[in-house]
Amino acid sequence: MKKIVVTILTLLLPLTLMAKKPAKYEEATKSCEAFNNMKHTTNTNSIKLKIGKKYRVLQENRGQILTLIEGERIAQRWVDESCFSNSKMETKRDVKVKEESPKIHKSKSKQNLLAISWQNAFCQTHQYKRECKSMTSKDFGAFEFVLHGLWPQPRNNQYCNVDKKQVGMDKNKQWNRLNRLDLTSDVRANLSKVMPGYSSNLHKHEWIKHGTCYGTNASDYYSDAINLLKQVNQSKVGQLFKQNIGKSLRVEDIRKVFDREFGMGAGKHVTMNCRKGLITELWLHLGNEGSNLSELFKKGERPSKTCYKGRVDAVGF
Repeated sequence: MKKIVVTILTLLLPLTLMAKKPAKYEEATKSCEAFNNMKHTTNTNSIKLKIGKKYRVLQENRGQILTLIEGERIAQRWVDESCFSNSKMETKRDVKVKEESPKIHKSKSKQNLLAISWQNAFCQTHQYKRECKSMTSKDFGAFEFVLHGLWPQPRNNQYCNVDKKQVGMDKNKQWNRLNRLDLTSDVRANLSKVMPGYSSNLHKHEWIKHGTCYGTNASDYYSDAINLLKQVNQSKVGQLFKQNIGKSLRVEDIRKVFDREFGMGAGKHVTMNCRKGLITELWLHLGNEGSNLSELFKKGERPSKTCYKGRVDAVGF
């Protein structure tokens, strides 16, 4: 009998120690989506973290956190570790990121293409996208151009000194698995605003495919791109699109406004993309000398292929 009691106590001891281990909580600093799975493909009931609320940490795995969303039928959810940016947690993946940080070219690319999207049209043709499902008239992209990317030219100038495993994940659109970017808090905040695709990890894809060939670190790369986008939105080009929502514009008229705003000849460096009759993007072909569009246009390429006419779409489907 005494031997049986000792055996039972021995079996129960690990469970007792586990019960005494205090639960770990982290405060959410971003309103991130909380997914059912690590691949971030399903979010039952479209749950998001509430900024400032503390959530219980159940597990940490490869830069992701399994947390508990109390009151939900599917309570255990996966979120990116960046959602808890004040956390002092450092996982094995963090160490790996530091070791695998790709080397960048010392000199900047001589030619760059700035791709800016009219988000209303993009969402009209990509309604399944996460950033489009929740888009409203209050979002930045409802009345402003948003950032698609800044692409060093020629177009085959891609994936500079990037680990093959990362390239494979990028090409398979497993963007949520790409290494977390080392961005300053200001750049990250601004980028999440002007790049709606940030919620779909577009920023990781753009950096690894194009930014690594730009010649700077990720923060400087995106800081440059945000600055150029801002110049367009604050110019009469931005006003032209706001004032013509629901109407059609010709590329020649858009180019004339670029000429007036950024110097004669600037418009020849601008091309327009359309889909289903809607203007989806403007492509600005730039050089690399200077930080103002008026200077950058002078050394840019003059491509001939363009959409000639399209409608400026309004927010909503």
